[in-house]
Amino acid sequence: MTSSFDYGSWGPGQALTKPARAQLPQVPASRGTVFEDVQSGWVGAVVRIEKSGGMHIMVLEDRRGKTKSFQLGFGFLVDGVPVEAVAPQQAASPTGSTAQRTASGSVKVSGLRARTARASRIWVEGKHDAELVEKVWGDDLRLEGIVVEPLGGIDELAAAIRDFQPGPHRRLGVLVDHLVPRSKESRIAAESMALPGAAGNVLIVGHPYVDVWQAIKPQALGIDAWPVVSRDTEWKIGILRAFGWPHTEQADIAQGWKRLLGRVTTYADLEPSLLARVEEVIDFLTAEVS
Repeated sequence: MTSSFDYGSWGPGQALTKPARAQLPQVPASRGTVFEDVQSGWVGAVVRIEKSGGMHIMVLEDRRGKTKSFQLGFGFLVDGVPVEAVAPQQAASPTGSTAQRTASGSVKVSGLRARTARASRIWVEGKHDAELVEKVWGDDLRLEGIVVEPLGGIDELAAAIRDFQPGPHRRLGVLVDHLVPRSKESRIAAESMALPGAAGNVLIVGHPYVDVWQAIKPQALGIDAWPVVSRDTEWKIGILRAFGWPHTEQADIAQGWKRLLGRVTTYADLEPSLLARVEEVIDFLTAEVS
């Protein structure tokens, strides 16, 4: 990278004066560009850009596959050179218009019919999980011919996998709520992955939240954080009560979910821990079988 900026005696960890910052080269946070955050030392490649609260956030993935989010601006290095990270310009199409994107952030493909459904499937715990995945990844899944099916819970997951009879051309990707160490869900997942025929043909992943509702970013709902619900209260009922919404009947839960889902428009409204797991499952199901 070339620049007319005079770095003088500047070194990592030192603050730059305002005049000096104004001279920094601007580097678009394009996918694959490697940035180093001066303050934390985090080094990673850009995997996506999110927009939250009027700010642009870039997500950097390090060499171990871990991700961390940073607000665009000053405080970054590229090849050891101080830069200002800026939002990339959308590439213009041959007709001069910008490329359209799906809710998942991928380029929207026009003029193609949905692919005939594969034998492979994505299983999720319930109806709400399926509706959320469909809203954000629906275009991508139809293009790939992947069907999402709700299980109604995972207590009988092992039996369901046996009945499905997975194989190299009949794979399963399972998305589980509250998949944390020493939980019931982690035990069921481990037992299911150990079934005959599961190795290489079944992938079980999950997010840490009690329910998929909580995978929606609080900022998308106009709140700072999700309410804390006591252990003696059903979680969804406690959430609706905290919001001041009706919560006494099953219809109230359904209506509450409809209101929450209505606040989700793109992947940027969801937590990275869910985004990464869904993308991992889609990649697993669409990978070429050797």
